[in-house]
Amino acid sequence: MSEMTTKILEESLGKIVLVRLRGGKSLRGKLKGFDQHLNLVLEEAEETTDTENVRKIGAIIVRGDNVVIISPPPR
Repeated sequence: MSEMTTKILEESLGKIVLVRLRGGKSLRGKLKGFDQHLNLVLEEAEETTDTENVRKIGAIIVRGDNVVIISPPPR
């Protein structure tokens, strides 16, 4: 993981991020932690794949090899 990626993720800790996963699923939640493999810990997570039916998940660990995109909060 590059230094810039680490910096952006560190700045996003405690904030809401959007995560797109392999298979087309999307999650939104508060980023509580991450590691060098891009494994993510999200709190208050919601599945937002279907924008009409947002499903609350709660706390979740996302395995890094499933992550396609992480969108940090606006600055």
